[in-house]
Amino acid sequence: MKSFLSRLGKLVYKITGWTYEGLPDYWMDKEVVIGFPHTSNMDTIRAFTYIKVIKVDTKVLIKADWFFWPMSSLLNTLGGIPVVRDKASGFVGSVIKEFQKRNNFSIAIVPEGTRKKTSKIKTGFWNIAKGANVPILCWYLDNKNRRTKWVGHIMPGDDLVEDLLKIRDLYLKHGYLMPLGDINQYRKK
Repeated sequence: MKSFLSRLGKLVYKITGWTYEGLPDYWMDKEVVIGFPHTSNMDTIRAFTYIKVIKVDTKVLIKADWFFWPMSSLLNTLGGIPVVRDKASGFVGSVIKEFQKRNNFSIAIVPEGTRKKTSKIKTGFWNIAKGANVPILCWYLDNKNRRTKWVGHIMPGDDLVEDLLKIRDLYLKHGYLMPLGDINQYRKK
């Protein structure tokens, strides 16, 4: 089944005129993958397709509203995990526990949390990576050149703001400015 889905994914990329890079040499058994930008539902389709092309078992966080029948069956099969965003549900802690229980676990998150233009990203990805002691790998959807690519990785340190600036710099090297807005909004009060 993995081979079939990989071939199907390659066909989807070819038909849509997109290309992709293989897994980076810094890919590990456990990581949090973040992706920018998130401008349309096609970005999610590209992410799921890429995961199938490279044949890795990466889970993708998706807004819980999308998990209705029959869509829920498809999303679960593809590796989607529903996220309730409107209340504190202990989600970060539950994902950290999954990292602790498994030998191999990768999760993909879109820090923008929306397809709308935003001036602040969600930082749950950093809290998960920090709590699970795993790296953050940065993936980029280069819409201009119709290519998905890896732009680097960091190991979370003790300072969220410092790490956000490092991640911003990784994306800047590829011409993308993360929507951080005022960096002081991420400082603990």
